[in-house]
Amino acid sequence: MAETRDLLFELGTEELPPKSLLKLSQSLEASVAAGLEKAGLSHGAIESYATPRRLALRVHGLAASQPDQTVERRGPALNAAYDANGAPTKATEGFARSCGISVAQLITLKTDKGEWVGVIQEVRGKPTETLIPDIIRQSLASLPIAKRMRWGAGLAEFVRPVQWAVLLYGDGVIECEILGVTADRITRGHRCHAPDPIEIANPADYAELLSTQGHVLPDFAERRARIERLAQETAATVNGKPLIDPELLDEITALVEWPVPVLGGFEAHYLALPPEVLITTMQDNQKYFPVVDADGKLLSYFITFSNIDSRRPEFVREGNERVVRPRLADAEFFWNQDRKRTLEDRVDELGHVTFQNKLGSVLDKTRRVQHVAVSIAETLGRDPSFAERAALLAKADLLTHMVGEFTELQGLMGRYYALAEGEPEEVAWAIEEQYLPKVSGGALPASRTGEILALAEKIDTLAGIFSIGLIPSGDRDPYALRRAALGAIRILIEKNLDLDLEPLTDKALELLPHDFDPAVTRSALLDFLYERLRGYCLDQGYRHDEFEAVLAIRPTNLVDFMGRLAAVREFRSLTAAESLAAANKRIRNILRKSSETVVANADEQILVEPSEKALLAAARQAHADILPLLHTRDYTTALCRLAQLRDSVDTFFDKVMVMSEDESLRINRLGLLALVEGLFLNIADISALQPAQ
Repeated sequence: MAETRDLLFELGTEELPPKSLLKLSQSLEASVAAGLEKAGLSHGAIESYATPRRLALRVHGLAASQPDQTVERRGPALNAAYDANGAPTKATEGFARSCGISVAQLITLKTDKGEWVGVIQEVRGKPTETLIPDIIRQSLASLPIAKRMRWGAGLAEFVRPVQWAVLLYGDGVIECEILGVTADRITRGHRCHAPDPIEIANPADYAELLSTQGHVLPDFAERRARIERLAQETAATVNGKPLIDPELLDEITALVEWPVPVLGGFEAHYLALPPEVLITTMQDNQKYFPVVDADGKLLSYFITFSNIDSRRPEFVREGNERVVRPRLADAEFFWNQDRKRTLEDRVDELGHVTFQNKLGSVLDKTRRVQHVAVSIAETLGRDPSFAERAALLAKADLLTHMVGEFTELQGLMGRYYALAEGEPEEVAWAIEEQYLPKVSGGALPASRTGEILALAEKIDTLAGIFSIGLIPSGDRDPYALRRAALGAIRILIEKNLDLDLEPLTDKALELLPHDFDPAVTRSALLDFLYERLRGYCLDQGYRHDEFEAVLAIRPTNLVDFMGRLAAVREFRSLTAAESLAAANKRIRNILRKSSETVVANADEQILVEPSEKALLAAARQAHADILPLLHTRDYTTALCRLAQLRDSVDTFFDKVMVMSEDESLRINRLGLLALVEGLFLNIADISALQPAQ
């Protein structure tokens, strides 16, 4: 059995960026694994470790060397390897030298593509110790670091200055330099609790040594679980439970090596503020976990985590309370000051806030969104007054002190202020819901007016930015148009809004103040929306060819689009589907190659074969049968009815030559095929469906 040993690598640094730590750790593991695989080094599991001051990993059972290999090397083609006198060419001599052999030792390699001179050699695998340093260096160089820094007089670059490196293979050190430091077996523990160097005898000791001697929990997942458990236990001491945001939990885990919970509190009168204000202050600004009661009501406590097991924990608590108190006082001041003016009082001031240079101010956008929202409401048969009012007030909270301080509360504070001013709940909730969904797969507006306002806001942004030519390309999307497009698509489909994209985008485009080509812009915008729709449908489990079948006829009502798509998926499960898809593809090719002007119909008196007359009768009956189904958008039943044409279509192609020399007969047969194709194109282009794999 091949010899194996464990490998340990640790890179010690100054404090790493907390929001990037987990990603850096995961990327390092993936890169090292890829490097080992490329080098042909077999191994067992890889354990990753990450703390504020270190990235590390342990590779279990790493082979001591690469396996020996039999390598076939191919030189010049045989017909070019020797001159007319049989002497080797310079290319052949050079190839032999590069292989470390004489020309006489070359052999002929025969393949189905020709013959070459070559050599088959046994190559001994390189020792692991010689390969690991470069694998580590390349892995570190490939980490997703936006901006690298230098330190001291050296040329090494990393996200933070490197202080030490550990590189052990079994119980031996792999001597090398990594990012300007020489690797050894000495690690560092907690900066305060265990400042002395810690010697690691072998990789298996690493995690336990740091935990018992170093006051460091190196395993990110273990530390995360401990923080979550300690937060719950601490909150329980005041009959509460912590509000734990997963992203904040990851960030706190990345900030501490030895987590110690601290329970703090604040004056109860601050609970009169909107709870989201307090939660935002504690979570985003202070990295605290808020505490709620059994009913989810906010309590006047918070939990923070210290990186020091202090002998005077009350000092740590008091310090955090002193820090959070002014922030809460500011929030209370903003709340009281903002309510001295109504949202409507602030609307005209939006004229001084630029939305985009060519598209005008936020007030200009507000007016446009009002018009689009009213148009949507009227099209849907809803009372437009709520939509018009909500659109008017939608952006006013941007000028409040609270949103100025906590930008992430835009919309939400608008709801609170609107309710405080006596606005209808429908209007108030729509002000908050205009920004939904905020993330992919996020919640959609729950109110009817919120649906309208969110859709109007997104369509106006898309139309406006497309009209000035700022179409997203590559990774650049400064106006988040992809998110806006997907949000609009989800609202239309998942809220079952029976709206047509063309008049919707036309309405938004006609309100724009500058010169541009509306037709070109509309076409580009619709193409962009269809591309986002493609991704949405594939995520829903539809196949690529099913989407293409419906896209071919470009339905601009997305609820209708999804109905057709569902019908196509159901149709392809039928036994007749593959045959009819192939027949439609054949029909499409015949009609495309024909030079005649074809009308989708045929004169029964001109047709001569029983099979073509039978197909004409079947097609006309099918047309009559599916008309009411198309009217009610029952596309599934309609396609099932059209599937009954299979036998007639198959018999037609078996018995009839379409391209007859008789011009009248040929044109009628082409018209019959166009009629059959048109029946399916009322729903989708099933010729796009691929055969089952």
